[in-house]
Amino acid sequence: MERIYRNLSKAEINQLERQTCSADDWSKVFVSQYFISEHIDHVHFSGKVYLGSFNGEFDLPGGMHKKAGLHHVTLHNVTVGDDCCIENIQNYVANYIIGDHTFINNCGMIVVDGTSSFGNGLTVSVLNETGGREVYIYNELSAQQAYIQTFYRHRPSLITRLKELTEDYARQHTSNYGVIGSHAFIMNSGYIQNVCIGDYSSIIGASRLQNGTLNSNESAPVTIGYGVICEDFIISSGSSLTDGVALERCFVGQACSLGHFFSASNSLFFSNCLGENGESCAIFAGPYTVTHHKSTLLIAGMFSFMNAGSGANQSNHMYKLGPIHQGTLERGVKTASDSYILWPACVGVFSLVMGRHVNHPDTSDMPFSYLIEQAGSSYLVPAVNLRSVGTIRDVKKWPKRDKRTDPHCLDIINYSLFNPFTVQKMFAGILRLKELRQITGENVESYLYQDMKITNSALNNGIDYYEIGITKYLGTCLIHRFDGKEIHTEEDLRACFHSDNEQGIGEWVDVSGLIVPKSAVDKLLDDIESKSVNSLSEVAEAFVDMNNQYRNYEWQWVCVHFKKFFGLDLNTITKADVIKVISRWKDAVVKLDTMLYNDAKKEFSSVSMTGFGMDGNIEDKKNDFEQVRGDFDSNPFVMDVVVHIKHKTARADELIDMLNKMN
Repeated sequence: MERIYRNLSKAEINQLERQTCSADDWSKVFVSQYFISEHIDHVHFSGKVYLGSFNGEFDLPGGMHKKAGLHHVTLHNVTVGDDCCIENIQNYVANYIIGDHTFINNCGMIVVDGTSSFGNGLTVSVLNETGGREVYIYNELSAQQAYIQTFYRHRPSLITRLKELTEDYARQHTSNYGVIGSHAFIMNSGYIQNVCIGDYSSIIGASRLQNGTLNSNESAPVTIGYGVICEDFIISSGSSLTDGVALERCFVGQACSLGHFFSASNSLFFSNCLGENGESCAIFAGPYTVTHHKSTLLIAGMFSFMNAGSGANQSNHMYKLGPIHQGTLERGVKTASDSYILWPACVGVFSLVMGRHVNHPDTSDMPFSYLIEQAGSSYLVPAVNLRSVGTIRDVKKWPKRDKRTDPHCLDIINYSLFNPFTVQKMFAGILRLKELRQITGENVESYLYQDMKITNSALNNGIDYYEIGITKYLGTCLIHRFDGKEIHTEEDLRACFHSDNEQGIGEWVDVSGLIVPKSAVDKLLDDIESKSVNSLSEVAEAFVDMNNQYRNYEWQWVCVHFKKFFGLDLNTITKADVIKVISRWKDAVVKLDTMLYNDAKKEFSSVSMTGFGMDGNIEDKKNDFEQVRGDFDSNPFVMDVVVHIKHKTARADELIDMLNKMN
């Protein structure tokens, strides 16, 4: 309901003056119908000021209670909502609209100076420090929209159009006045200039906040802690910046946590990123990018679902034309302690990087691999991470660690380990490895792949592991088609596999969390260029629609690759064919789960018990270990693997029995 304001009465002015208040012009001070003046003292009013009621009370930490009111503050062109408390402002508050029930105490200056878009429309120079991949940020920027801006520079008309749409959005959010929302809490902070502060924000001890927005709300408050410095920024809902974080020209997505003196410049962080102690420069940190070691530097790279080890870093400068080089660690990559990569380079999905690599490795067609340094050379172990318990643990933990509480999630995240994007990489891996073996021969000690060495055994094992992974994925998709279907004849069987959707055919891409056919992305980009899509919200809705169509797209891709891998056409498949596929699927699942089981068992070996039972005998060591870590058979992950083997085996046997009984 719109508030009705009136001028102060002569009696109210006299009382305020007795309470050591003053005004440049009392006729420009307006108050609501419920205004009372008794909780206002030592206040100077300048410009137009609008005041609400001051009847409420705040419950502060430690059991302290404080009445709403204004004390020891100068207000210039400020609107104050109902039941606020603003006190002990060393300089002044200028050009702000403040919501209801907001508490502001012991701050230096809070001011909007001139016209501001509060971070909207700023450019962030990701990947290339010298420019060329600038992303135009705004309050509702998603990882998907930022990805398009970053990596589709080969479509200049698209980039121009996205720039225009962002500039339109920024103009709509440009004002001479800032907003401090309702139920905000601001205390012991220094200089705040040209910052919009959302509802339920908490700012305690910030050093300096300049030119940005805190997109806080009741469902997902934003927290800014002691010593934080932010300049040219947007912080999304549910995020926390504490303990001396320093950001310059950055976008922070939803439910991110940055702390412990982490610093970043010209970087983008999307959902559930964690940054502590280290630093980043010009990075695109897709969802779940994690770095929390003091000696770690992330620079000029694209990351997502990534975990950086202590001392991990990269170089984007070869001392020729400047810091112009970039790199990509695809979804799920981990870097070990003291690992190093000289950009340009690309590491394939769910791989592990150990050691120093200076020959610009490109393992994008070798997913689930180890990239290892030995005696100064880079060795590639293809597909070995498919059998790693760590890979499965990561995939299971990410959905559980989604801290987004905002009903409106900006980023779209597909958590699946096996999908058309990752499995197409396995197909590429098999092709590359077989080509190497055919060209070089089968009896050599090692193979050379793009300045990386692959041992003979690693190559052959890699082919086997990829084939197991593909069999598991395609078989799982096939079996899911039986869900909820009545199947009595082979015609029924073929009918349940039918699909008219051809959108999923062809290459798939990982658009920073969204797994989708490239053709669907291209269609959206065509629509943006042709102005069929006319707003950033329409772009966001299009990405949501793509994600909603994922299962339909996926099945069409599976149909094509089912024939490629198994040599079977789903339009003419027989029950005997399906039984063979299910049998192969069961074998693949059991083999893969057994490898995971054996890998997990290493964590309970005698070597893992080193350091346990400090002052006891061997039995004490074992007992101490079990008290801390538990025993192998009762480990939750191990139990899950055992149950998974039993469940999938039973499911396969059930389906085979059903098919054998068909007409």
